[in-house]
Amino acid sequence: MLNREGRKQRTERTCKCFRDTRTRVRGPISRSTPAMPPTRPDRRAAGRAERLRLTVCVWWVWWAPAVGRVAGAPPPAPQQSDLSLRRAFLGLDKCNACVGTSVCKKLFRNQIMFDWWISPHAAATAALAQKQSFMANLTDDSSSWRLVALSFLSSPDLHAPSDRSICRSAGRQSPCSIEVVLKATRRFKSLNQSHILLPHMVEGLRTPLLRCPSQRLLDRIVRRYAEVVDVGSVQMKHFSERDKLRLLHTLAINQQPLMLQMFPGTEGWPFPRYQGSCGRLMVWASSRPLWGLYGSSEEFFQRVDVAYQLLQITQGLGHNSLGFQIYYTRLEEDMFGLLDDQRVFISDASSLGVIDLEQGLPPDTPSHSGSGKDIFSCLGQGLSTCHRPPPCSSVRPTQSFTLLCTVLLPRLLLTPSEKGEGKAARLPEDVPLMLGVCANPSQPDWKIMAAVGSLIDLLKPLRPCNPYFAYRYPECTYNHKY
Repeated sequence: MLNREGRKQRTERTCKCFRDTRTRVRGPISRSTPAMPPTRPDRRAAGRAERLRLTVCVWWVWWAPAVGRVAGAPPPAPQQSDLSLRRAFLGLDKCNACVGTSVCKKLFRNQIMFDWWISPHAAATAALAQKQSFMANLTDDSSSWRLVALSFLSSPDLHAPSDRSICRSAGRQSPCSIEVVLKATRRFKSLNQSHILLPHMVEGLRTPLLRCPSQRLLDRIVRRYAEVVDVGSVQMKHFSERDKLRLLHTLAINQQPLMLQMFPGTEGWPFPRYQGSCGRLMVWASSRPLWGLYGSSEEFFQRVDVAYQLLQITQGLGHNSLGFQIYYTRLEEDMFGLLDDQRVFISDASSLGVIDLEQGLPPDTPSHSGSGKDIFSCLGQGLSTCHRPPPCSSVRPTQSFTLLCTVLLPRLLLTPSEKGEGKAARLPEDVPLMLGVCANPSQPDWKIMAAVGSLIDLLKPLRPCNPYFAYRYPECTYNHKY
């Protein structure tokens, strides 16, 4: 708002402009020469002309400077510098060797906010770039905000080596045009000429999702790919060359965004909501880590509830209506998270493998053949040796349960602080025994599955039923299934 002095000065300039315009059009008025009184039509025309001149003067004095600043003047230099820092931070300068751009509008409209984004500067960029994941706030209506997780496609210390390896594969010095090099590969040319994603196009890629690819699995990847405008078709006729390169690059480095799109939480899958991506940065719903529950006897019943949910989640991943066996290739405590209603879900799906139980296992190609090996095969592996994964036939139906009973469930149920008296005494004596059987890979599959069933039956009656566990309250008060 203008202050009183500013309004006064602009009003004076408006009046002066009106007088000058009137003098130029009508000429100076002589006091000695009497003028003939104008007729009624002349007075009306003169009034309309004066009102028009006054309107033009008001617009010129009050609004023309602002319009000139918006339309003609370039943005200040600091804003240009901030924009360059933001684009480099997101990896937009490396697209289309990136995930996508579906959430870029929200970022540049400040609908996704975190400390560095508000005031980007080079000094803090290096420190933030060393983190693969961090938290931010997202809004859809500018009035309510919610936490989201932001994560880069690969760890920061692998980005630069991966880009340099792409340049070296074409005999070029780094930095080079990564997009040009990747488009020149035989794998991408084969994909670009096809409207269907076929198994031989992803052969040799090291992500666990593609360890045992079937045509039905690849069709689901394409049909649920959310980084294109039209979603829902298994054919890629609506994919541009840019879209196909982004999909292939994501398949080669990190399957996380694809898993969240293929198996959305809205359909009952235990995965967070995928918000989108911008450059090499991905965004999905945030969660609370499980490690906050360890070692506290006050959280005993909540840990029992979490352990029960983990067993149910693992069971549902292995046997579901789609006929896909989703299994753990490794297990870490930061793979899982808690929502506000105490529901457990898988926050990191980058290490999950998928086997199509309907179409069966594809034939394993010999490791010495070098089939399907190119620059895409080891993207994101850095300088480490790119190892070939074990054959699909080596995956046991109980592999996920063995990892779960070895890594996470003992921390939740058998923490050192709970030995002896207290609430730990309420844990049935058979629970440690069943955990031992479940964690032993030398046991036959039927015995491990029997131990898992016993653990579920033992933990279910120990779960509390109160409003704190909103994901199953008040149903748990009148339905024993909850």
